[in-house]
Amino acid sequence: MGLVEKIKILCKEKKITVAELERKTGISNGQIRKWDNSTPGIDKLNKVADYFDVSVDYLLGRTDKKRYYDLTEKDERDIEKDLESILNNAESSFGLASFDGTVLDDIDKEDYDLYVSSLRNALRMHKRLAKKKFTPKKYR
Repeated sequence: MGLVEKIKILCKEKKITVAELERKTGISNGQIRKWDNSTPGIDKLNKVADYFDVSVDYLLGRTDKKRYYDLTEKDERDIEKDLESILNNAESSFGLASFDGTVLDDIDKEDYDLYVSSLRNALRMHKRLAKKKFTPKKYR
């Protein structure tokens, strides 16, 4: 997929036209459509990437990861390990429920599943925020 096609898809996701994108980013009229045959300047690519909150590498097709702070498979595995550790500690400390989902106290299965989902989402949000805050600029 080419650069212009990728920009058109991002425009469609944001429900704007390419012309509106050009106006909002200060790029001259019709310039983006010419990028199929010419090489855009890095300053213009940065403007488009900043507008859509994606990386320049994503626009150029070097990576499928839109944002540098998106979670990787390794991050997801780490989150699952942390979640398992938290649940095992909760079981031993408070007697809430075992990791296999068997209910030990007054917590029913649906509440236990909501508890696990909430913890998983909190760990994901924390990991994304940490990547956003602590990734050095040279790796973004």
